[in-house]
Amino acid sequence: MTRRLPAPLWLLAGISLLSSASASAAAPRLDTGDTAWMLMSAALVLLMTPGLAFFYGGLTRARSVLNTMMMSVVSLGLVGVLWMVAGYSLAFGKGGAWFGDLSHAGLAGLAGQLTGTVPTYVFAAFQAMFAIIAVALISGAVVERMRFGAFVLFAGLWSLLIYSPLAHWVWSADGWLFKDGALDFAGGTVIHISAGVSALVAAWVLGPRLGYPRRTHLPHNVPLVLLGAGLLWFGWMGFNAGSALGANQTAALAFMNTLVAPAAAMLAWLGWESRNGGKPTAVGAATGLVVGLVAITPACAFVSPWAAVLTGLLGASASYWTVQVKHRLLPDDALDVFACHGVAGIVGALLTGLLAWTTGSGKPVPEQFMTQLVSVVAALAFAGIGSFVLLKLVSLVVPLRVSAQSEVSGMDLGAHSEQGYSEHELTLGAPVFLGGD
Repeated sequence: MTRRLPAPLWLLAGISLLSSASASAAAPRLDTGDTAWMLMSAALVLLMTPGLAFFYGGLTRARSVLNTMMMSVVSLGLVGVLWMVAGYSLAFGKGGAWFGDLSHAGLAGLAGQLTGTVPTYVFAAFQAMFAIIAVALISGAVVERMRFGAFVLFAGLWSLLIYSPLAHWVWSADGWLFKDGALDFAGGTVIHISAGVSALVAAWVLGPRLGYPRRTHLPHNVPLVLLGAGLLWFGWMGFNAGSALGANQTAALAFMNTLVAPAAAMLAWLGWESRNGGKPTAVGAATGLVVGLVAITPACAFVSPWAAVLTGLLGASASYWTVQVKHRLLPDDALDVFACHGVAGIVGALLTGLLAWTTGSGKPVPEQFMTQLVSVVAALAFAGIGSFVLLKLVSLVVPLRVSAQSEVSGMDLGAHSEQGYSEHELTLGAPVFLGGD
């Protein structure tokens, strides 16, 4: 089989590979159509983080909606600056198998350069959006109990010391997982698995919310959840199809698969809800489509549309049943980040190995599956252990958890001196006691 490399990777490596193969090879030229598509894709991915803020905000209590949303919003500023300072260079700078050097710190040396057929500045901006939302995803596990300052410090360290090296492993031509042939077209391993397991570790280190699991916090604003899910799906088209780094057939396949996989996943989630003795819910529909987006992300340009539908169905099923057993088996991951991003990301990465043959991509199936398995285990171990160490280091500087009084009364006033709603409206979203003392 012919192996199709993840688009950001073969475009990064393409210039040097072509020049070494033939001294007379033509130098890449800027393509205005590709550049226009990548500018639009970067903007679409940027929109995903505010979309995530709406999605997470609607799922929390009314008294903590601003704090929940601010954890996503602050990621835009924090990671946006850190990516320019050092994150991009650590991820895509020349280096060894583990991380890039600092030759592009401050985005030095990118002026006038091309990555494939687009300006390297555009590529760096597009990748910045990935780094931003990866950090924001983690916040869903620790909402309503983690100090805002502690989260900001952890998020900055995580972005530089975990996300950027992992991106180098998978997406840089020097990275060891890239050289091993791991397939991750748009971030299943780099973003969703790493954020999912980091969220789980953070929830474990912080401990459960007060009264968990007998006291549950119901979503205070389901329309916000639906709005956020819609914005995520819209932005995800740039997330996946934009990773082709051009307006081409690869982008077209990724775009189509980003439509059908979450559509199938939404139906699967609603079906499981109905079969499991309940009714199809709006939150379930929103969650299912997000899970489908996660599952198809690593495979979106490596599998056929029918395989994308299968990926969405299996990803949603795995995540749904993980949510059902989480109270017995997992820490208090408040908004199910691990179940929805970690589990679906793992399923998607492994199915990439099993289904890449549908487009003639990758190695023979058994070999590609084992390569994918290695990449999954590596991401889980690196992000999980690294997050635990970083959280312990942060706890030496600032307490990780708010006071019990702040947790009970809500996070917004204590953390930000403002509220999302009037006092009358704040009667919504009160905690519900499920029984017991």
